[in-house]
Amino acid sequence: MTMARATSSTRSFLGHSYNLVGVVSSLVILAWTLVAIFAPYIIPHPIGDIVDDDYFGPMRQGLWLGSDYLGRDMLSRVLMGARYTVGISLAAVSIACFSGVVLGMIAAVTGGWPDTCLSRFLDAMNSIPSKLFGLVVVAAVGSSIPVLILTLAVIYIPGAYRFARALAVNINTMDFMTVARVRGESTVYLIGSEILPNIIRPVLADFGLRFVFIVLLLSGLSFLGLGLQPPLADWGALVRENIGGLPFAAPAVIVPSLAIASLTISVNLLIDNLPQKIRDRDA
Repeated sequence: MTMARATSSTRSFLGHSYNLVGVVSSLVILAWTLVAIFAPYIIPHPIGDIVDDDYFGPMRQGLWLGSDYLGRDMLSRVLMGARYTVGISLAAVSIACFSGVVLGMIAAVTGGWPDTCLSRFLDAMNSIPSKLFGLVVVAAVGSSIPVLILTLAVIYIPGAYRFARALAVNINTMDFMTVARVRGESTVYLIGSEILPNIIRPVLADFGLRFVFIVLLLSGLSFLGLGLQPPLADWGALVRENIGGLPFAAPAVIVPSLAIASLTISVNLLIDNLPQKIRDRDA
């Protein structure tokens, strides 16, 4: 009976096992990604237009997610919010992980004082609370999309660096690395051809986790009023500006919260249910 349940929940495709949770999570992520790409073409109303005479209006035909505190269409604002939330978070995590992984591999291969100096500097950066660092930077230079992307990337570079360096140090002690050095291979070859292929799978899993962290941090900054400025709004900003509708259980405050939860939980579940060959570097 147990084997039958396992077979029903786990399938095999192209040599990788997968289960229903992983498939559903990937479909949710794909749906939000498509929404982020095509949002300007599928929104029913311009995000700044007031289309309802009442504020915090209920769900009804023509306003499928109700209206916000000014009477604007919430469906349009949530769809466009996906574009900013997913886009900014994806850009920031790409910069953070690329920079951190490259620096981590360089430090592991070179060792010595470059490794020590870089590690101590990034450890000091990592000791600064992320929200405090974001508040200081945004308050000092202003809130814009490039500033948010760079700020979020800088906050998560130290973590990506430490993770990649720990993996690369283990690989650097193996026999095939010694053989490559004896052959006279360059540092670039060692990093690109020997270390990176052996750590890419856990790095991709770490990429997904850091994407979740950045989504939550971006939403937190926006909720504090330091994210995107009106009329632009990501999901965190939508929650903040419609918080007055919470006593009325208004869709305007509930739907953006559910959107944040659906994206972050789906990414976490997808990582937890990745095939073993992808998730584990030794598989």
